[in-house]
Amino acid sequence: MAPQDWFRTGTGLGVEKARVAVADEVAGNPGSQPLSQLFTDTLRGDLEYSGILDLVSKSFQPQAAPGGPAALVPGQWTDAPANAQFVAYGTLTASGNTLGVDAWLSDVRTPGAPPAIGKRYPGSVTTEDVRRVAHEFADEIVLRLSGGVPGIAKTRIAFVSSRSGNKEIWMMDYDGQEQQQLTHARTIAVTPRWSPDDSRIAYTCLARTFQICMYSMELGRPVAFQHYGGTNSSPSWSPDGTKLMFMSSVGGSPNIYEADASSGLNLKRITTSGGPDTSPVWNPKTGQQVAFVSGRGGLPQLFIMNADGTSVEKVDLPDMGYVVDPDWSPNGQLLAFSWRRPDGNFDIYVMDIASHKLAQITRDAARNEKPSWAPDGRHLVFQSTRTGRWQIWTMLADGSEPRQLTTEGQNESPNWSPK
Repeated sequence: MAPQDWFRTGTGLGVEKARVAVADEVAGNPGSQPLSQLFTDTLRGDLEYSGILDLVSKSFQPQAAPGGPAALVPGQWTDAPANAQFVAYGTLTASGNTLGVDAWLSDVRTPGAPPAIGKRYPGSVTTEDVRRVAHEFADEIVLRLSGGVPGIAKTRIAFVSSRSGNKEIWMMDYDGQEQQQLTHARTIAVTPRWSPDDSRIAYTCLARTFQICMYSMELGRPVAFQHYGGTNSSPSWSPDGTKLMFMSSVGGSPNIYEADASSGLNLKRITTSGGPDTSPVWNPKTGQQVAFVSGRGGLPQLFIMNADGTSVEKVDLPDMGYVVDPDWSPNGQLLAFSWRRPDGNFDIYVMDIASHKLAQITRDAARNEKPSWAPDGRHLVFQSTRTGRWQIWTMLADGSEPRQLTTEGQNESPNWSPK
């Protein structure tokens, strides 16, 4: 969909893909087989969706799985049809409530070399811990084979769901597993945004009027945050986690304000247009640029400014229409947003902010909105009506390999955790 060099460079999807085989994790003792199978399936799923690896089909692999380096016969994996360069393998042992996973990654085309990764992962005998260990191993493999960009298997996605009767903030693993409700306000909670250190989620809540609220992941509950008059919404964190920007009509017309992220105090007005200005988002790399949406010229359009509100510039697009939901890529080079052109529906686009080159990522009859980048810059999460109602989906940043994560109730406004 987006074969341009600038896009592949900016997202890291243009790297040469290493060919990796995932051997079945060997059960180290009787009764461990279901957990070793869960480990293998989770690891395979993580690596398959990494975007930077070429995974060997299971049907191409040797039947005998090695439980450790001494049992690995490189020629069985390098020869056709496997043609692997790397093999991930190991042994899982569950004894009482103690889990031990020995995992290795070996370069089978360099047989004399020591394993690229060799670790023992401890844990307890639960499906959650088996998945956690598989995610950790997957992230280490991706880190090693991607040139230093960490994997996303341990990341989480915050989102809004109405499945419990009201719009509340929920959270799930990056692959849609372990979905759980965080807030129980029984009013309306929307637009969750992770703090840079993953310790808090800022969101918009209805408390007489719409206000900025804060949820502490460490305490497992909402914590105090200053409320202001008028309507307040669309929080965004500064890269260092000390400031929040958000839309507020405390001064009359909706403009963008900044406050201390710890308390909500020290409110400072950033934009002074007739507005409405909303949806600010900080460039995570520089901390100096802020993208936002403004209706100052009529239809909502995309603007860039300095973090102090100076040097406001409209981002010119090759067509008219509504532009909403901007989000910076982790490297600060690309901006994803939703755009409804005059002759179409809302779709997701990605722009190189330096050159203003543009790639359309989704194109179907559904509405596709609220893109949020994964911390690897290779994946996006978004909301879509492609199955009839709002659900959360992920995809590689070029639009390929879309995956539906939610099915129950209406689900929207996803935000990918930074780590």
